[in-house]
Amino acid sequence: MHPVEEATSHSTSEALMMVEDYLQTWRGQKQDTSENNLANGVSTEEQMDLILLIIILIIEIVNLAGLVGNILNIAVFVRLGFSEPSNISLTALAAADLVSLVLSIWIGLCYWPPFRDSGLPFNPLNLSLHTGAGLRAHTIRTVACITAFISFERCLCILMPLKVKRIITPKFTKTAMFIIGIFTVVPYIVIYFRYYFAWVIYPHLNATILDIVPNNSKGAILMDQIVMAICGVIQPIVSFVIVLVSTIFLIVQLRKIASWRKSVMSAGRRGQDNSEAESAPNTAVANAGSSKEERLTKMVVVIATNFIVCFVPTCVFFGLVVFEGFALFGSYRRKVVPVLLTSYLTESVSASVNILIYYNMSAKFRSTLRLLLQLDAQAAQAKSD
Repeated sequence: MHPVEEATSHSTSEALMMVEDYLQTWRGQKQDTSENNLANGVSTEEQMDLILLIIILIIEIVNLAGLVGNILNIAVFVRLGFSEPSNISLTALAAADLVSLVLSIWIGLCYWPPFRDSGLPFNPLNLSLHTGAGLRAHTIRTVACITAFISFERCLCILMPLKVKRIITPKFTKTAMFIIGIFTVVPYIVIYFRYYFAWVIYPHLNATILDIVPNNSKGAILMDQIVMAICGVIQPIVSFVIVLVSTIFLIVQLRKIASWRKSVMSAGRRGQDNSEAESAPNTAVANAGSSKEERLTKMVVVIATNFIVCFVPTCVFFGLVVFEGFALFGSYRRKVVPVLLTSYLTESVSASVNILIYYNMSAKFRSTLRLLLQLDAQAAQAKSD
């Protein structure tokens, strides 16, 4: 941690002005009190706080529900064991979702107007971006990569049903999850080269507040731009495209399987031989039509579709950050928060609903969860009573 004197000596006047301006913007201390900023006696700042309060409440409720759901997901998959590669990847997905939800709760608290404006000895908004939002963004990219891996693995099961079990082994899946975690989270360290903690004196508050100050050296800026380009734009968009293409492919194959099964049943009813069965699209599709594999494929399609729908606002945000000014200390910083909150809400929904998907589409998951929660035992006891 930098002492006051050291921080002040290291901070350029331009950086200090940006930090102070940022703090004033979100604390409503701008002196713009014109009639255009008033509506029915309520200031625009107060209206914004009310809107933020409602959105944050919704996000936090979803976060708490998702927190419980993902803890149960991990508990169920641990009980099921990791002999199946799909259990390993789904556990990693639940763990990444869990971390993102914990960070989202912290961010929501920092944006909560009563907490934000309670006179704390630090700037909640800036510190939440430094200690929560940045790491959460990288965790969401982990979720995106794991989802891409899961959906692509399902495609391989259809394309190479006889070889995929030799390729996608439990050991391979564990290694892949570890590499994805390292590749997506470790670059977050770069943010500490771009912004650092400092005790900053704010004359208008007559106080010294813990804040973050940008490092405007060319090396730090270049490093931040490279990481943002790779991890903030290319990586999530590539993951999104992989999930999208894989999902479309899986849906098409599931329809072929359904059509093939219907033709076989029709041939059987007419007393014909099974020649039509041999004319199925290919051996892979026929193999994928097995009950267990087909159910798992359908579940992956639903998981991927949920990710696609909820990840669109995040892709929009990642696309906007490449524009100058759409950043923490940029000229469009006031527009960053609404876009961030929208993406936070959809991401929180995406991270929270997987337990419902598993429960409704996996009999093994459902029975294990009910056993874990002792629901069947309670139902049997109530019935006997």
